[in-house]
Amino acid sequence: MSKLIAKDMIINEVIRKFPKTMKVFKEFKVDSCCGGGFSIEKTAKTDGVNLEDLLKALNEVASS
Repeated sequence: MSKLIAKDMIINEVIRKFPKTMKVFKEFKVDSCCGGGFSIEKTAKTDGVNLEDLLKALNEVASS
């Protein structure tokens, strides 16, 4: 599986490019509204989410 989504990508840009990722952000309770203007890494850290698990789930959805 190739990585389509990287930790330095902006959440809102990821959702625009891969709309199906919205459900992953919700499942992980990542703030994709107010935190949507920040990188996945920064928002995951702020929200206390495991970055590697989040990226794996996002890439699985984006590549399906």
